[in-house]
Amino acid sequence: MPICYHFAELIYRQAEKYGDRAAIRWRDGATGRWYPVSWTDFAARVRLVSQALIARNVHIHENIGIYSQNMPQCFYADYGAYGVRAVSVPMYATSSAAQIEYIVRDAEVRLLFVGEQLQYDRAFQVQQAAGDILKQLVIFDPSVVRHPEDRTSAYFDDFLREGDHSEAEAGALDRRSQATPDDTAAIVYTSGTSGHSKGVVLTHAAFLEAMRIHDLRLPMVNDRDVSMCFLPFTHIFEKAWVSYCFHKGAQVAVNQDPKQIQQRLPEIRPTVMCNVPRFWEKVYAGVHEKINGMPRPLRSLCLRAIRVGRRYQLDYRRTGRRPPFGLSLSFHFYDRMIFTLLKKVLGLDRGRLFPVAGAPLADSIAEFLLSVHFPVRYGYGLSETCATVCFFPEKDYRIGSIGTLMPDVQVKIDPANQEILVKGKTVMQGYYRNPEATAEVFTADGFFRTGDAGRLEGNTLFFLERIKDLFKTSNGKYIAPQAIELSLSGNRYVEQCAVIADSCKFVSALIMPAFPALEAWANEKGVAYRDREDLIAHAAVQQLFQAQIEACQQDFASYEKIKRFTLLAKPFSMDTGELTDTLKLRRRVIAERYAAEIAAMYADT
Repeated sequence: MPICYHFAELIYRQAEKYGDRAAIRWRDGATGRWYPVSWTDFAARVRLVSQALIARNVHIHENIGIYSQNMPQCFYADYGAYGVRAVSVPMYATSSAAQIEYIVRDAEVRLLFVGEQLQYDRAFQVQQAAGDILKQLVIFDPSVVRHPEDRTSAYFDDFLREGDHSEAEAGALDRRSQATPDDTAAIVYTSGTSGHSKGVVLTHAAFLEAMRIHDLRLPMVNDRDVSMCFLPFTHIFEKAWVSYCFHKGAQVAVNQDPKQIQQRLPEIRPTVMCNVPRFWEKVYAGVHEKINGMPRPLRSLCLRAIRVGRRYQLDYRRTGRRPPFGLSLSFHFYDRMIFTLLKKVLGLDRGRLFPVAGAPLADSIAEFLLSVHFPVRYGYGLSETCATVCFFPEKDYRIGSIGTLMPDVQVKIDPANQEILVKGKTVMQGYYRNPEATAEVFTADGFFRTGDAGRLEGNTLFFLERIKDLFKTSNGKYIAPQAIELSLSGNRYVEQCAVIADSCKFVSALIMPAFPALEAWANEKGVAYRDREDLIAHAAVQQLFQAQIEACQQDFASYEKIKRFTLLAKPFSMDTGELTDTLKLRRRVIAERYAAEIAAMYADT
């Protein structure tokens, strides 16, 4: 088992061990080539960041902001800050100027690293408004054009040169030697589905404990693995996972543009990768779209392969039972001839471990992925718990659960409202400069209130609903919108769904269709339309969605079923504030923005 080095030391110790081996790979957008960064070079750049921060008079425990899309420089800045006992404050690259200003003021960020032109422009705007706090910008992308009135910012390479001298080197070494597990490592701001986001204070001790307990649960991850960094590095799931990869000596490939992930995966062919359910929902829908478009004999063959995979993986391998010889023979044939080809097209044919968390994953999608031999490990965690609370073990996992508890993480269920309560060394210290909010989420005996309802059976945890998301209809019935939305998540014609029910007579929904699939269906059925607005208004399309919704919610009680729906021509997005940076619905914003459409669904009731 590897030693869990303090993050102030980690990169240097790995450089001593691995030297010229690649620690990071990054893609040059101009040439399309991937370039390696060795552990030696990684450590050198981290060292220069630490020294430059010393040269800029950054104090112990000072908060340093990082406002960027995924770039190697994010890692240099992060670990460079750790080396001088400063605190990393990551910010989503898609955040608005107002959101950034809120964090800058709340965390008193004096120095902010920024990524590309968009982040620089917004950060400079924030600096104009909050110049009493935000004093310096450091720009990662050398192609960024600075504002004519900008007199204080520096490009990253110039910033590094500021600390390239013996005095700064001595200061950085002294700071690093004094680093302790009790130092704050990061303040991770929640995505804020309601109200202002809160700064989650995570110490180095919390991250070190996360490394230790993942070693116990994931002994198969090693220094030959390659991980694709796809989720925003600001997301606690990706942040903790990348830290774990560096801890194990695994290589991290940095995907800078999330929209290009389908093109980038075949170029890297990662062996490990953390991701959210939405990625796998798209895989599921895409595979079934392909299968449905096949000639009947080939379609029948693929469906039979999935059934065989399900029996082999879920009925036997999952439970540790030895499968019959004939079933093993069939599975390995289909695995080589169909499943491996499918994974190769996606660039996931070398996959050994794909952790999945961040939102509920439909049981049907989990069963499919496991049946066709995707090594997914579904789990659950929060920013406040330094990511993982539980996840599927390699065997004896239970479909419908969110996995078995991590070692030394305590979980109990509040009998009053079934809330999941968590306690352990990975749990946050509290919310930054917010003692009232901190007091609200901790019980008298030190358990953190997750805000999620669940059920605990032995060491296995089941997610029931997000307590704050519960709706109460005007008839007094409680509705769990996530469960209803989840039932539609794998449907080939549904891209997004927002359930409406709070104080209403019945459940309704705003649905964004998956237009490529819908347009293909319309063309096949001879449905004429001018544009997307015309298409979703067509009676045949309305009938199609009515049938799809009814098929997806057969297991719901009558009062839980979607009675009416409105199809939307434009998706919910982060730009319009309808989605958080982690792609969660901001229900209040959606209710306000689509008030007219919602009112129309209840007009005659």
